[in-house]
Amino acid sequence: MAMSSSTEILTLTTETTQSSSESTTETAKHAKKITLKTSDNQIFEVEESVAMEFATVKSFFEDSPSSTDTVPLPNVAAKPLSQVIEFCKEQIKFKANPDEAEKKKSNVEFVKEKTNEDLVEIIPVANYLEIKDLLDVLNQAVADRIQNKSVAFVRNFFGIDNDFTAEEEAALRQEHAWAHEGVDAD
Repeated sequence: MAMSSSTEILTLTTETTQSSSESTTETAKHAKKITLKTSDNQIFEVEESVAMEFATVKSFFEDSPSSTDTVPLPNVAAKPLSQVIEFCKEQIKFKANPDEAEKKKSNVEFVKEKTNEDLVEIIPVANYLEIKDLLDVLNQAVADRIQNKSVAFVRNFFGIDNDFTAEEEAALRQEHAWAHEGVDAD
């Protein structure tokens, strides 16, 4: 999804499973929407049930119950927010019909589709919005992806510059040789 620098309104709604399409349409019309504004000035209108999955947004409304303002998300960009919303919409479905096997399968599919860069972008957003379930899923995915990888791979994964001199790094490798044994090829 290409984002422009101007403000756009992106409407993301959860689907409800009901017996008739007429009642689904009626429900969608009356679902309360919460407006979220990202740091890159993108506007998202999401159903209240999705927005309340974000502890940060939930506390915004607990502090100002009569507020109808747009919720500012100064530490959140549009791209990772759209992925967080996708995850939360799925989690809401599992709250209605708990199926741990399907939930686990959905979580695996969610992270499987994400690049390393996507994961690194989504983690601080999930942390800022205080979405514990998503943080757990993302942290496990990162742990799985960096398991048995070299220091260089992990630095690259997280975008960390090497600030050691060649001599310092050689000394550390010698001192902690055990940590470099059995490492997968990058």
